[in-house]
Amino acid sequence: MRVEIWSDIACPWCYVGKARFEKALEAFPHRDQVEVVHRSFELDPGRAKDDVQPVLAMLTKKYGMSEAQARSGEENLGAQAAAEGLDYRTRDRDHGSTFDMHRLLHFAKEHGRQDELIQILYRANFAEQRSVFTEGDERLVELAVEAGLDAGAVREVLADPAAYADEVRADEREAARLGANGVPFFVLDRAYGVSGAQPAEVFTQALTQAWEARSPLELIDDGGAQACGPDGCAVPQQ
Repeated sequence: MRVEIWSDIACPWCYVGKARFEKALEAFPHRDQVEVVHRSFELDPGRAKDDVQPVLAMLTKKYGMSEAQARSGEENLGAQAAAEGLDYRTRDRDHGSTFDMHRLLHFAKEHGRQDELIQILYRANFAEQRSVFTEGDERLVELAVEAGLDAGAVREVLADPAAYADEVRADEREAARLGANGVPFFVLDRAYGVSGAQPAEVFTQALTQAWEARSPLELIDDGGAQACGPDGCAVPQQ
């Protein structure tokens, strides 16, 4: 079974939702047969790479809330994250473009390190003092190397704005086609969708329902076709 997760590194509920989903997946009896794929979704598409601002300033401007309301929201998010065992800095974080991070996540997928990289990016953005937006490409290179990727290859991806750009945009178009207008958005076997950072129990229910609803393979066999198997190949009879 495949689970696709549309998310953004700048999305705190994606950070929390991933932890809740993984709690459900860890207890799922068929977890070894579940493939998880992370898909791209930018909360702020088209934002310039050098357009970085404090999170509180972004929240007050984008959502029209007061600074007190923004601070209260961040404190609430910090409490929600802590309940899932996650570190979360409620003060002095910043916000910027995540496009390059999404490009790197597609690169990491090709090398089997996508889940490692996305978790490291989440931790760096939400829990660490250093910014993932203001230190240039070398900060992303450092984090990608921590995820097991080659530094030189990562630099080549970052130096080429077209590298994996089509893959990011394709994910975003697919999200729109599926009706996802916010993240996190979980799609199970392209048959069931779960929107938002739901409690682990909801993910458990969704995993179970999707697993039980899988269609068994229907074999079309006329009984006379030759084939090869572990014991050898059928020998044509005259």
